[in-house]
Amino acid sequence: MDEMLGFFEDIQQDLQVVERELRSVVRTQNSLLTETSIHLLNAGGKRLRPALSLFGAKFYNFNLEKVLPLAVALELIHMSSLVHDDVVDASMTRRGAPTVKAKWGNSISTHIGTYFFARSLILLARYEETPLISKILSDTSVKMCEGEIQQISASFDLQQSLRDYLYRIKRKTALLIAASVQLGAVACGAPRSIHLPLRRYGHSIGMAFQITDDILDIVSNQGQLGKPVGGDLRQGIITLPVIYALARSDRQERLEELVHKVEKSEEEVQESIRIIRGCGAIEYSFEIALKYIRKAKEELKSLPNIPTRLTLSSAADFVGIRKF
Repeated sequence: MDEMLGFFEDIQQDLQVVERELRSVVRTQNSLLTETSIHLLNAGGKRLRPALSLFGAKFYNFNLEKVLPLAVALELIHMSSLVHDDVVDASMTRRGAPTVKAKWGNSISTHIGTYFFARSLILLARYEETPLISKILSDTSVKMCEGEIQQISASFDLQQSLRDYLYRIKRKTALLIAASVQLGAVACGAPRSIHLPLRRYGHSIGMAFQITDDILDIVSNQGQLGKPVGGDLRQGIITLPVIYALARSDRQERLEELVHKVEKSEEEVQESIRIIRGCGAIEYSFEIALKYIRKAKEELKSLPNIPTRLTLSSAADFVGIRKF
């Protein structure tokens, strides 16, 4: 996390303003609603999407007041999706802390997620004179839901291809990250020549980010990850390392049997992980992530040569080596 904070050094004070505004926005007269919301915020998180919106804004007439409602709304949309994911996945921990589901149950969790999303809509209404912001985020929100539905409907389906996987993670993760860095610039009045390369940069690091996430679910440990390792395997989510291993492992039949099994013992999860790690699937997946990182850095070359450009280049490199 210290390395991530290093990238945020130039915008640290602005991020503190975002954090204060986040906490202000979710407080209400309803004590339960406030308590659950603050619990969710206290669980931490990288605040990657607000940070990217601030970095995007740095490329054109940076004005914190113009980008602040967007930065807060982006984090609310992201956290809304996480709370709903925890209900769907029956997750009891996230970032090493109990989830809202674990402490208050499914009903409260569902409503908290919806509440966060609704609060984001109120903030985005401030951009009435910049309709591109609401257009992109409404389209992105729809596609995020499509990605999640696709993931659920394809659980334990061994016939998924690389193309299926990339389609899913684009919608599930990459589009909101792309929108974050693009719309930060849009909020400050940037032309297409600036905000479109930023969007393409964000899309590529978003793809790399999710691929790395899926790798970490197999190779990390619970202390680093903040949640149990092998969660995707337990839920039947077919990620890139699994797709590769199902096609290339010399223990393909056994892996098919394990992955397809709905109820897995801890021993079976660990056996699956050993098979996946033993056939080059992790190395292959990292190489795909690195291709996206290289594409992201290429997009930066057309942008103004300001210090933020170097920061975004370094941040792209970090996505491929992170351990949390």
